[in-house]
Amino acid sequence: MGVIRCKGTDLLIWRRELIRQGGRAVDLDWLLAMAADCSWGDLQKLRISPDMEISLSASLERLTDLWIQHCEQHIPLQYLVGICPWRDFELEVSSAALIPRQETELMIDIALQCLSESERETEGIWADLGTGSGALAVALARALPNWRGHAVDSSVVALSLAQRNLTALADDGCWQLHLGNWWEPLKPLWGQLRLVLCNPPYIPTAVLTSLEPVVKDHEPHLALCGGSDGLDCCRQIIRDASNALAPGGWILLEHHHDQSELVLKLLSNAGLERPEARCDLQGISRFALAQRSFNPLVKTSCG
Repeated sequence: MGVIRCKGTDLLIWRRELIRQGGRAVDLDWLLAMAADCSWGDLQKLRISPDMEISLSASLERLTDLWIQHCEQHIPLQYLVGICPWRDFELEVSSAALIPRQETELMIDIALQCLSESERETEGIWADLGTGSGALAVALARALPNWRGHAVDSSVVALSLAQRNLTALADDGCWQLHLGNWWEPLKPLWGQLRLVLCNPPYIPTAVLTSLEPVVKDHEPHLALCGGSDGLDCCRQIIRDASNALAPGGWILLEHHHDQSELVLKLLSNAGLERPEARCDLQGISRFALAQRSFNPLVKTSCG
């Protein structure tokens, strides 16, 4: 569909009416931005000068249809539009994989802090276990262009989605996709992985039923449910981390808001060193990292 000209007054009236019928204003504004190229800044201009016209890349009828599907069927807007902004790029998303969360963006910053500037510029190997849409893999490939990367997922459809995102957003990077369960496809690389990130399923089974319908009814349970205490996948991943990581290599995991102490204990019990909790933007302990032991005379830091 080409560019559609719309009067500012008509758009503002349409927006007020849809919000009156239900749904959150912030979600409708997101839909306008992602599906019609009408930013929050454009809306502010219209409030000041409502008589001006604005160009939209989707009709109000099309936007209304998407909004009704979201409100009545609780379908995530990201799935309806097919894209999700994440860090400094836009990912293709679908029901094949979990929608990348904003808090997960911090994993890249934390991971890069584990590496010195010279380490980032030299060659190394990173891995993204349970890559889903490929969000972490794309960010790592862009941030560490001299490294070789490996993204793993047990879902064929998720891996296909990740491949499209990596091809579109990190085509210059050296990366490879693997179908399989966690570390298993990477066994030939065990002992060589210098940086491993993983956002595993960590929602306890009992909590899953209490999630918002937009999540529990549409996002893949394979990427959400972590067993009775939410730590089934974390245990599998941490169990083999000491063997898979290179000496001095780092592993960084995302976990549920109340699992920090347990995950840190699992890391320590697995023989990993310097287990540390990191917080999300709300100050909640959301991430855990640790390092495989190596020559104690060599000092490392993760700032």
